[in-house]
Amino acid sequence: MERLNQTSSVTEFILLGLSSRPEDQKPLFILFLIIYLVTIAGNLLIILAIHSDPQLHTPLYFFLSVLSFTDICYTTTIVPKMLVDFLLEKKTISYAGCLTQMYFIYALGNIDSCLLVVMAFDRYVAICDPFHYVTIMSHRRCVLLVAFSCSLPHFHSLLHVLLLNQLIFCDSNIIHHFLCDLSPLIKLSCSPTFVNEVVLMTEASAFLVTPFLCIVFSYIRILLAVLKIPSAAGKRKAFSTCGSHLTVVTLFYGSIFYVYLQPVSTYTVRDHMATIVHTILSSMLNPFIYSLRNKDLKQGLRKLVGRRHLQAATS
Repeated sequence: MERLNQTSSVTEFILLGLSSRPEDQKPLFILFLIIYLVTIAGNLLIILAIHSDPQLHTPLYFFLSVLSFTDICYTTTIVPKMLVDFLLEKKTISYAGCLTQMYFIYALGNIDSCLLVVMAFDRYVAICDPFHYVTIMSHRRCVLLVAFSCSLPHFHSLLHVLLLNQLIFCDSNIIHHFLCDLSPLIKLSCSPTFVNEVVLMTEASAFLVTPFLCIVFSYIRILLAVLKIPSAAGKRKAFSTCGSHLTVVTLFYGSIFYVYLQPVSTYTVRDHMATIVHTILSSMLNPFIYSLRNKDLKQGLRKLVGRRHLQAATS
């Protein structure tokens, strides 16, 4: 960081945000405040319901609780800064703050990706090898899978931050975005960015595509196993356990591929909506998707709310 500060005149960046019109700032503030509060409340309810209901103490819901916690952290990395910027005329962020935000956005986003792979593997074992499910998905193995999912993305994020730290920013410091993202930052640099772009298009793409291909492979195996089930009721029951996860995967990877699997030079303001989907909206929608399509989780949420009402009535 000292090297960059000695060779660059840029010590802070200006985030243009979603709109530069003053009349849009308060409505956007209210909208994203509501989204943030709903995201926190929804994911906390999922975590509390899973923790308090013994019937939900299974590998799938253990992974889901970790995913909910990650979504809370992911959204908190982005939205509070957005809310502050909506109320300020000058939307600045320090160089160190920008790199820190980018580090956690990439780390937490890829933790989400890895957890979705782990959850797909859990469904694969449950449907394709149900008799060995308890042995394969032991508590120790589940903890190791979560530990791996939460640690590997930090190396990926650190690589891009270190490479970005080698660039020189000497002209414009205006980021046409509402957060510190890699592509718009690389476009601002006045030093050669060939290495950054190559790494972004190879390593970063592989880090996104590989988990997705693992999920696709798991569901191909699941589909083949389900088609062998003779009864229609059995097929529906098997597919019902995967519906929520497939919806989340489609929402998450569809938007993230649209943003990141393209050259840096083609990155435009139009990509903001896709970025909002995979960074903010998916974290808000995940609790609704899992709870609305999952009977066990809905029952756990009812028990949790019922206990809270009973405690409030007796206190």
